[in-house]
Amino acid sequence: MAAKSKARVVIARLLSTAGTGYMYTTRRLRIADKLALMKYDPVVKRHVLFRETKGGK
Repeated sequence: MAAKSKARVVIARLLSTAGTGYMYTTRRLRIADKLALMKYDPVVKRHVLFRETKGGK
């Protein structure tokens, strides 16, 4: 039998570093490092860094 992969897809919350409280949700592999993406924050009307936070529900 082939070994099963331990990689699982989890829901990740991305929180704006601008301090507006705006969030995106996305999916990622559990074995990967935490996400940090440049995305648009409509509250401040520009692209800012979004970092993954705890709690995927």
